[in-house]
Amino acid sequence: MTTRADQSSATEHVTINPKILYFGTPVVLLSTQNHDGSANLAPISSAWALGHVVVLGLGRNSQSARNLVARRDMVINLPAAHQWEAVERLAPLTGRSPVPTDKRDRFRYEPDKFGAAGLRPLPSRHVGPPRVADCPLHLEAHATRVRADASGEFLIVEARVLAVHADRRVVVPGTDHIDPATWHPLIYNFRHYFGLGDELGRSFRSETPTQ
Repeated sequence: MTTRADQSSATEHVTINPKILYFGTPVVLLSTQNHDGSANLAPISSAWALGHVVVLGLGRNSQSARNLVARRDMVINLPAAHQWEAVERLAPLTGRSPVPTDKRDRFRYEPDKFGAAGLRPLPSRHVGPPRVADCPLHLEAHATRVRADASGEFLIVEARVLAVHADRRVVVPGTDHIDPATWHPLIYNFRHYFGLGDELGRSFRSETPTQ
């Protein structure tokens, strides 16, 4: 039987209407190839992985989206939490010229995204677009499916990962495991940048050796 004390301590929910939904996902710096062979680099805030497939959500009118419709290769670079300022330097830039109408009030065209962000390109081994040398993790990938989302405003990209390159400092020595104690991804949480907090525990499915 529920008492009045139980009812008064219950969580209250309110109905809200947020402008956009970002629950908190790792930031991706996506490198793609422009029509002239140059590289485009863009921050992506909607990305999740299932097995060796990564699903990305992109603005339909972005240069990254245009590139992936025409050329399916990419590198999914994952910056560390302390690199948020480099990511933010990229945020107001676009690789499209002229700048799309819906972006002209807040974005500017920049052909050299790597230089503008202060990041270094690194040749890839399996795809045309370069990796971001400064990022701890690089996923070379190829888009197997590119389609419009339910709203028609975005593209959903399903990309199969071809190779994973990791900074030695975030790998458990002698294994293929990323060390969650040393890898600190940058999280984009409702348009604010965050890192991770302290470890709370391990899943029973974890295969990462205890350090």
